[in-house]
Amino acid sequence: MAIERTFSIIKPDAVERGLIAEILKMITDSGLKIKGMKMMRMDRAKAEGFYAVHKERPFFGELVDYMISGPVVVSCLEGENAIENYRKLMGATNPAQAEEGTIRAAYGMSIQNNACHGSDGPDTARTEVAYFFNDDELVG
Repeated sequence: MAIERTFSIIKPDAVERGLIAEILKMITDSGLKIKGMKMMRMDRAKAEGFYAVHKERPFFGELVDYMISGPVVVSCLEGENAIENYRKLMGATNPAQAEEGTIRAAYGMSIQNNACHGSDGPDTARTEVAYFFNDDELVG
């Protein structure tokens, strides 16, 4: 199995509800290691750049507004098959369809307010980690 890195965001709704510790515990209990982490508030330009792939979609403006509505916690996670394993841990995008024991089943409220984001592949993971972290902000 390959050791790889992936990217995670604990979204504004989960931060506002005080769920940072619970979500981080689920992440570390799954065997993933946190290699970099920070709490931040994205400005509009940062959020629009991050979600640029969705720019032509009808939900883009609402998504950006949501992501700048409060602080988020971004992190770089590492472990065996980290991308796939974190995606399984997050659960389905729609919390109503997420399997029991996943982050979104436990803490998600809607498709948008679903507590967390994770990279969907190796290229995306590299791009997303680099979008939020400099090399000197990551350990190991």
